[in-house]
Amino acid sequence: MGGKLEIRKEIPLHGTKNGKITIGELQEPYGEGSDSVVSVAVSLNGKDADWKIHIPYPNLEDVISALQEMRKDG
Repeated sequence: MGGKLEIRKEIPLHGTKNGKITIGELQEPYGEGSDSVVSVAVSLNGKDADWKIHIPYPNLEDVISALQEMRKDG
């Protein structure tokens, strides 16, 4: 994975002492000329990403809708 990460938001991770969710934009993640993606990382210790996903911008609305539906069910 390459590219420059611009962090947009850090959120404390519920149920941990130091964990956080980091949301940002990763530019050219798959090499020069590749489209930017939204990057979401979860860190249990607040430093090292334990899980990471990349969401292409054209998929973002569908992901947001799915998360909002899950919030209603939870």
